[in-house]
Amino acid sequence: MTSTEGQAQFQRFKAICVPILSSSKLTPSTIPAISSLLSQLIQGLRDLDPVTLTPSFISYVFFPLSSILQRNLSSEIPDQILEKVLIALGILSENWWWTCELKIFEQVFMLCGAVVGGLESKGKERARDEETKEAAIRCILSLLHKRTPEDATARSLPASKAEARAQEIQNLLRSPKFVPIIGQTIDSVLGTAASSRLSLQQSSLDLLALILESYAPEDLIPTVLPGVASTMTKVALGVGSSKGWTNGLTVAGALKVLRIAVVKAVGDDVCMKEGALPKFEDLEDLANFSKSEEAEPSLPTSTKYGTARTPSWLRGTTSQLHMAINTLNPLVKHPTPSALYALVDFSSEIIATTALTLPHTQPLLISFLLSLSNSEYPKVRGAALQSLRDLLSSSNRSVDLLQMVMQMTSQNLASLPRFLASQSDAKTQHVAEMVIAICRVALLPDDGPALTSISKAIGKLLGPSGGIEKWGWSLLSVLEFMEPSVTIAHTSAEHLMLENNQNIAWVPFPELSLKNVSSRDAKRSLEEMFCALGEAGGDPCLFSVEWFTEVGRAGTRSRNVAAMWCACRLLEGLGKVSLMSDTYLNDTMIRRSKRVEKRSRELARTITELWDKSDFNDLASEAPLEAQGNEDFDFNVQHQKGLVPLHETLQIFQSRSTKEQKITDQPIIHRGLCLQLIAITAGILQSRFNSLFIFALYPILHSIVSPAPFISSTGLATLNYVTIATSYASPSNLLLSNFDYALDSVSRRLTRRWLDIDATKVLVILVRLVGPEVVAKAGDVVEECFDRLDAFHGYGIIVDGLIEVLTEVLNVIEIDVKANLGSGPKREKRPDSEGLVRLKTLGTLFQWLPARNVGYTEEETTNYGPAPREAWGPPEEEGDGPTIAEARQGKAEEAPPTPSQSLTKQIIARSLYFLTHDSPVIRARILLLLSLAVPVLPQSALLPSIHDAWPFILNRLKDPETFIVAAAANLVDVLVTHVGSFMYRKVWDDVWPRFQAILKQLELGDRASALSRRGRSAVGTESAYTHSHRLYRSLLRSMTGVMQGVHPHEPSYWDCLVLLRRFLGQDVQEELQTCAKEFYVAAGERNSDAVWLVLEGTFEDIGISMKFMCEDRWRIEPNAREVIGQLEG
Repeated sequence: MTSTEGQAQFQRFKAICVPILSSSKLTPSTIPAISSLLSQLIQGLRDLDPVTLTPSFISYVFFPLSSILQRNLSSEIPDQILEKVLIALGILSENWWWTCELKIFEQVFMLCGAVVGGLESKGKERARDEETKEAAIRCILSLLHKRTPEDATARSLPASKAEARAQEIQNLLRSPKFVPIIGQTIDSVLGTAASSRLSLQQSSLDLLALILESYAPEDLIPTVLPGVASTMTKVALGVGSSKGWTNGLTVAGALKVLRIAVVKAVGDDVCMKEGALPKFEDLEDLANFSKSEEAEPSLPTSTKYGTARTPSWLRGTTSQLHMAINTLNPLVKHPTPSALYALVDFSSEIIATTALTLPHTQPLLISFLLSLSNSEYPKVRGAALQSLRDLLSSSNRSVDLLQMVMQMTSQNLASLPRFLASQSDAKTQHVAEMVIAICRVALLPDDGPALTSISKAIGKLLGPSGGIEKWGWSLLSVLEFMEPSVTIAHTSAEHLMLENNQNIAWVPFPELSLKNVSSRDAKRSLEEMFCALGEAGGDPCLFSVEWFTEVGRAGTRSRNVAAMWCACRLLEGLGKVSLMSDTYLNDTMIRRSKRVEKRSRELARTITELWDKSDFNDLASEAPLEAQGNEDFDFNVQHQKGLVPLHETLQIFQSRSTKEQKITDQPIIHRGLCLQLIAITAGILQSRFNSLFIFALYPILHSIVSPAPFISSTGLATLNYVTIATSYASPSNLLLSNFDYALDSVSRRLTRRWLDIDATKVLVILVRLVGPEVVAKAGDVVEECFDRLDAFHGYGIIVDGLIEVLTEVLNVIEIDVKANLGSGPKREKRPDSEGLVRLKTLGTLFQWLPARNVGYTEEETTNYGPAPREAWGPPEEEGDGPTIAEARQGKAEEAPPTPSQSLTKQIIARSLYFLTHDSPVIRARILLLLSLAVPVLPQSALLPSIHDAWPFILNRLKDPETFIVAAAANLVDVLVTHVGSFMYRKVWDDVWPRFQAILKQLELGDRASALSRRGRSAVGTESAYTHSHRLYRSLLRSMTGVMQGVHPHEPSYWDCLVLLRRFLGQDVQEELQTCAKEFYVAAGERNSDAVWLVLEGTFEDIGISMKFMCEDRWRIEPNAREVIGQLEG
């Protein structure tokens, strides 16, 4: 600073300091002016750079401030004035620290301590407000906080000046005469640390940490430890706070103070140094241990305020500290990262420095770190894991800590059944998270011997010598699963059956619910615990996986289901796969041992054999099982809701026997978990799982067609997971590549020795999933179906299933034909109706009558020159057939049948026999087969079969079952559409009389119906989801096709127009209305006058002779007007 700037600064502060000094004796009239001047002084000091403050300037400013303090009693100084004085002193102390006399330093410190403690004038108490106390604490912080060598250099001082000055002040504060002042200050600041004012609380915690760490004598800290521990735990937990929670920075500050106090008071080093702990450096120390144990160290003579560290003091103090630290357990769930960070530092520091003095607290602190390693904050989780790794790897007592960690694992697993039985979700989740954290430590990327020892210990616990036969039964006794009432899946098996969707996106596995666990987080923690145990334990865990699998395969009871679930989760972790996502399936860096892969292959083969059991084995397994010797609870827990009956609690003798545990049978959940185990083994083996498809495909497909939603959804998810694991593009590609395996597995289950009713459904879903590509392999399927039809033709349910398979094959062929129009059969064009003369007036009639028998020949007007007008050679006589060349040409024009057409012809030829089967469902399915075959087959292959089956088809139109009549009418509709020339005369001669009888029966029903008499004119035709609707739709389409073909038969034509009027009614379903309008438009192209007469006569009075045609109740006028308008246009 230049002299000019210094002079200007001096003049500025002179204008403030001189008035303050002149009015330093406070009176009610001068207090406002002094307050204003002090505010100006504070603002001026804050505007200055502290480095530029010279000792003379500081002394000049300090003099009026000291005058206020000296000339007025403490009680006469208002809180506001004292607060501003202390703020100014704190600002000056930042730079005055380097040059201030120790006497003045001591006076300022004592003043601030007295203000905080309320002891300002000769020991008389006076409570200042919190703002004043905060100003005093901040002033002490300015006096005590350490300066760095860089601060000394900035003030043109030697770098060593900072350390020398700090040592000088430390000696002052640790001097015997200053110890009571330090103690009183600590006690006063402990009081303000519990303040509700956040800034005051934070300043108090900072000051406590600074004093305890740097300035408090070593023998004083044991004296203040109880008060510090009690206050800091209360501050950290927010005891007495109305908010119910504590600020994260406050928690961090409180834990820092407590950590410093504990380490300084009961650290291993200081306790050994003072004799509170025995110190063994050689064999002589060990030999003299018993003698020296009786000797108590004498109290230091340096100060009477200190506390000697003796073994008896240590025992009493550590027990109290253990209880205090135990109360910090709720901080593990604190919502702020700063508090969790502080807890990590606190726990790791206490574990490292008090291993001998606080041995019983070590497991508690380790549990804190383990819990924090599961934190939702990544940085907190990483810090906790890093602390655990450092403690277990580099600590002097790492062996003891490792033993402690494994003992905690065993205790947690042993206590888990008790918590599950008592339905304590919070404790269950805590125990599971502890085990997860221990396993996570073992999986850290470190090859140190300590972490390897954890993995070996977990492997030993789950290996042959771990005693799983003892603790496994108690765990299975309380793990009871419930089938979800509603299974939510993005893609269901029903959706797959109804739609041709072979490419499936990721399908999640349906979740299970635990009977004794209601919290989703607790259930998820249990799943992650078993996965983590499997991953951390490694190959030795295969023993537990096999043990659980053997128990699970023994039956379908609740304990068997629990065992299968445990095996799934352990193998999931051991194989480093996850059923929740396909992330691990795409990771090429994962390496698995050959032993794991071998056992996985054996497990997959073993589990798939469960689908080979017959129903008799399932019935035998439902017999009551004898209680296992190891299944008894070693605890007795009764979970009762509501009031406890008083008379039962007062009974001395038990009045009734204890209820036996109810063992439930859960075959559905058992099958679902077996599928999960198959999926897990596929994820482990990946491409090497292909050799197991011959065993695994049938269980998966069988589950997809299960009527149970849980099994069906699980089967679909398993198929999708196996597809991804084995690197197939889609499930259809997987099944197509292994079609022979799947077909063979179905064939083996359709024999007299081994008959599975659901095998036909499996074949249906197989054809549906493979899609159009199945055509090349469908010949084997068809042959298999007809072989089984010959063997089981008397069993309706089997015949129905096999016919359903053939229907699915034809569906796939139809899709393939539609996708490849060029491969479809060639159809002859419909008869051309353009040549037919329409007689609309009498004039056209009179013109047509004379020439009606004269053929129309078109005269050739083009001159081709001298060319022959007739063919050379003798004229062809009547009756001569085509020449050999023409015959060869016609034969060449007929293309050979495609594989699809040959397959369809084979299906139709061998299915006609079942048109007369006893089962109505089978008869309907055969009609559906014929309907599907019509668009595929050429006429040369189709018409002979239809001609042979025509009498049976006509009989089906008189079937008592409506859905069979609808199927037959649909077949007629398809035939009219695709082979109309063959069907037109058959419809008028054979089909229409039966249709006419159906329509007349409908009319008679209307007359007898009460609803119809009340004005409902569309009884039986309102819904689109009935067999009647399909029948009427096929009837209308068939007659429309006939009308578009040849010239209709006049009597039948009129009856047809009359009987089909009702379907134009407004109450009829919309689709039937559309079909009826199309019919009348097609009929009008033949004879519009007849159509006009029928329709107009229905809704209008057009003459006495047509009165009988009128039917107002049908309300056909809007649709009739639309039809007439189209015909006139």
